[in-house]
Amino acid sequence: MLNTKISKAVRLAIAFGAASTAAFSASSYAAEEGIEKVERIEVTGSRISKPKLSQPAPIVTISAADIAKAGTPDLGSILAELPAIGSTDTLIGNNDSNEDAGVSSADLRRLGASRTLVLVNGKRHVAGAPGSSQVDLTTIPAALIERIEIITGGASAIYGSDAVSGVVNVILKDNFDGLQLNASIANSTEGVGSKSNSVSILAGTDIADGRGNMTFFVGKDHIREVMANDLRQSDNWGTVDNPLSEGEEDGIPDRLTVPRVMSERISENTVINPFGAAGDIYTFANNGSPELMPAREFSNSFAFGSFPEGCQYCFKLQDYENVLPELERTTVGSTLNYNLTDNHTFYSDFKFVRSEIQQQFQPSFRFGDDSINVVDNPYLDEGLRQQLLSDGTTSATMSKFYGELGNRSADNKRELFRFVGGFEGLFTLGETDFAYDTYYVYGQTDNRRKTLNDLVPDNLVAALDAVIDPATGEAACRSQVPSLQGPDYTDPASVNGGDCTPYNPFGYNQASAEAKDWVSADVTRTDRITQELIGGSITFDTAQFLELQGGAIGFAAGFEYREETSESNTDEFTKAGFLTNAATPDSYGEFDVTEGFVEVSLPILAGLSFAKELTLDAAYRAADYSHAGNADAWKVGLLYRPFDDIRVRGTYGQAVRAPNIAEAFSPQSPGFGRVSDPCDADNINDNPNRVANCAALGIPAGFEANDNVSIDTVSGGNPDLESETSTSLTAGFVWTPSFFENFSMTIDYYDIEIEDAISFIATQSIADNCVDAAGGPDESFCSQIDRDPVTNDVDLIRSGYLNAAAITTRGIEADFDYDMNLSDYDYTGELKLNLFVNHLLELEDFEFQNRPDKVNVENGEVGDPEWQARLSATYLIDDYTVNWTTRFIDRSARIELSPDGDIPEDLSPAYVGSIVTHDLSASYQLLDGTRIDLGIRNLTDKLPPDYISASGSNEAIYDVIGRRFFANLSIDF
Repeated sequence: MLNTKISKAVRLAIAFGAASTAAFSASSYAAEEGIEKVERIEVTGSRISKPKLSQPAPIVTISAADIAKAGTPDLGSILAELPAIGSTDTLIGNNDSNEDAGVSSADLRRLGASRTLVLVNGKRHVAGAPGSSQVDLTTIPAALIERIEIITGGASAIYGSDAVSGVVNVILKDNFDGLQLNASIANSTEGVGSKSNSVSILAGTDIADGRGNMTFFVGKDHIREVMANDLRQSDNWGTVDNPLSEGEEDGIPDRLTVPRVMSERISENTVINPFGAAGDIYTFANNGSPELMPAREFSNSFAFGSFPEGCQYCFKLQDYENVLPELERTTVGSTLNYNLTDNHTFYSDFKFVRSEIQQQFQPSFRFGDDSINVVDNPYLDEGLRQQLLSDGTTSATMSKFYGELGNRSADNKRELFRFVGGFEGLFTLGETDFAYDTYYVYGQTDNRRKTLNDLVPDNLVAALDAVIDPATGEAACRSQVPSLQGPDYTDPASVNGGDCTPYNPFGYNQASAEAKDWVSADVTRTDRITQELIGGSITFDTAQFLELQGGAIGFAAGFEYREETSESNTDEFTKAGFLTNAATPDSYGEFDVTEGFVEVSLPILAGLSFAKELTLDAAYRAADYSHAGNADAWKVGLLYRPFDDIRVRGTYGQAVRAPNIAEAFSPQSPGFGRVSDPCDADNINDNPNRVANCAALGIPAGFEANDNVSIDTVSGGNPDLESETSTSLTAGFVWTPSFFENFSMTIDYYDIEIEDAISFIATQSIADNCVDAAGGPDESFCSQIDRDPVTNDVDLIRSGYLNAAAITTRGIEADFDYDMNLSDYDYTGELKLNLFVNHLLELEDFEFQNRPDKVNVENGEVGDPEWQARLSATYLIDDYTVNWTTRFIDRSARIELSPDGDIPEDLSPAYVGSIVTHDLSASYQLLDGTRIDLGIRNLTDKLPPDYISASGSNEAIYDVIGRRFFANLSIDF
């Protein structure tokens, strides 16, 4: 610690570092090693200056060199390779979402991206997804990053709401003088086509005789689209019922994982009579000639089955699944720092980011919703017409995926603008030095989200009801031929009915361009997200008037006022309900919050034989939200160094997360969801109450639900939500043995418990809770479900947000660092070793915290392995650097591990085996200011099992691309 004998100039330098960038302290090893080595090194986790290993909470740092070795411009995917961060919300993790298409975010501890606070240079950043606080990491160019610091565990007392699982602080380069050109390219070596490339220019210069500095940045990134069918292992894998199974716990797997699981009951080429017996299912060749669908071997469900020999015209899910979206991004930015006086500085930065995203989804479809008039339809094959009529079929049920219209692609454009401006500096009152920072931040994200090629179902019904117009002898819509309409006829078209054009659905792309235009339209939604904040902080110590035995007490205090808004608008055509896409109403929400905080560091003891250091830290933050009331967060931290080599550390505190705009203000909106019907014969015995409760609802025994298709949902926000609270404990030790130079080991235990967690009550949970209750169906849930009175299938489920859930996670992390000077062993160069290990002991989600018996156990399942590790070895010699990194992912369950979940017999294979991948890279300083990086990711081309296609957030943890190369070039002029 600094004492009163240290010169004023040095104390000012330390204090200034403590307050710089508004949120972080200077971490100065010089305070331990000598005055002459003082430097500004900001460390996330406190506003009071102290060395990194003297923080009571663990901090993980990622350097610019680490980022360069990743071979991708997607920062979210880079962070997700750390064992502490999930892959849930990366580009791949969001590949099944239109709203979040192209967004990549951090998910610390797998508690959700909404509970991870992302800062840039210590300040909040505007969100990328409407209604949320979720920062889109793709808008932060990798070429601008100096380093990233991650503090895990609750940090709301230091940084405010959303820091429940921790903070990711991205620290950018500044004060650059010169011109730097960066270019990179990466691609698969195995023909997958996962190409990405980036190019950027960073220019900077000192101004006003060195009193200030200006930088300018422009960059362009491109990530190529990868579809599921581009993957070498893709073969439409799915699960089917095992015909050899004789029931539960018979030692025989109930379901098998097999390739070529498809649907013969729906097709891009049309299927008629899709609900008849297998022999009655007709499809059509591309030219419209009829063919019988082949018989499936095993069944997945009513709609899907396996076809080992293939099925030419069957519907295949993977034909439309994205792995990576197409992403084009342009970034322009600038920074300015100007010393108004020796002790006062003005700083500012702005950036503008434009991203264009293309992401594919299934085309619009109709599954048994339409029928064909067998007698009149002019496009139906004559032989098939006579066959159907001879069987007494005059109206044939029809199913079709309208791939000929094009996929329902997400065609999204995002534009983000952010400005930061402030003053920071130093002043002295008496002999006490104060460091201050005041700042203003404005951020705005404008999204234009288009869903292409949706159907206008009423128009489609009219266009499919085609006849031969007696007056012209040509095909026409019945709605345009009065003589063939009959006395009770009503035109079904809802849009421009007079322009109806007959639609030929038989075969592929047989309909006219005019007909396709008339039955389809695009959906357009626009979002505007704004964030505006003003704040300030001040730090000082008590050296002038009070010192404890260990040194002066450090204080930090400050305030922040923040306003957030989020607005989403849908085109009038969609809001009118003309399309199959959900008729989402316009939405708007806003809130403001006023916060104040104080932090204190008490160096109780130092330099004693039994206490080289004993420091107690504490922080408290009070917040007043306009929509959620008061919310308080606090923490205490302890660092004890009994000997020179050992530090014992720990923190305990309460964190908060206020409801975001979507959770609090989103209107009741229609949508689509998937439900595995708990009353289905395959599910009814999963809970002992289901048989009686399903019967009480009038559902017959042996019921087989048609639950492989989407159902309608209605859901929305809840203005009565309160802030969720969590308690967080981290405890561990740091070992830096004096006899083992340049070696450090940290081992930390973490435990986070969230109460009154804001959660969206899933449609599946509503369906299950309706019939899982003891004593009869639970009316509070059953009343939210509409079933078809004839088929008993679920038609509609209503849902929303509640402060109802609880989430707990526990684990142990270990971080080993060793820098070895090989000259000590008569070799040349330097070797740096790092091993980071995470052991996940618990990750449990209680959707209803008052039902502790209903726990969803996540640890050990796919996406949440019990063990993860990352080992890195870097060899440096002269201008060369060589790195080898290996990553380990533990065996993970595909089955539900909850107490009332599955057993291994339920699914084969029940587990994905452990995965080890290796990366190799090299860097060389070619000339003065010129560096080249070359590398191979996944050197051994290790892929997960073929049935893992990364088609969802949990599977995104695996590398499904395989071996790929990258090359980076950096030139300083």
